[in-house]
Amino acid sequence: MGTEQSNPYLDFELLEGYLDSLGKTIVEKMLALYCQQVEIYLNDIESAQLSDSLSGWEEHCHKMKGAAASVGMYQLHRQLKLLEKTDEAKEEKALSLKELRLSNEQAIIAFKSWLVSK
Repeated sequence: MGTEQSNPYLDFELLEGYLDSLGKTIVEKMLALYCQQVEIYLNDIESAQLSDSLSGWEEHCHKMKGAAASVGMYQLHRQLKLLEKTDEAKEEKALSLKELRLSNEQAIIAFKSWLVSK
């Protein structure tokens, strides 16, 4: 499946390594845990945006960035890397948060789709 390698969402090399060393059941649990935790991160990012807390925004984007990287969500990690250091105004951050939520959903769908194929 050569097209898989062009998927902008996932780091297939990392994920294949997880699959080989940990097994599919553990990788499924990793995704489930990520899905659970990411809701907390997104809510924390939103709270920081609403209260216009620069340090809170940066801290919670940083945490989510690490979580995304740990499950091979390449594009989401890159997006968060930019967002955590942004100096956007509160209103612009609200739009960035909407885009982040969408990117997160797309990354989860891509991960689930990849996992089903394994």
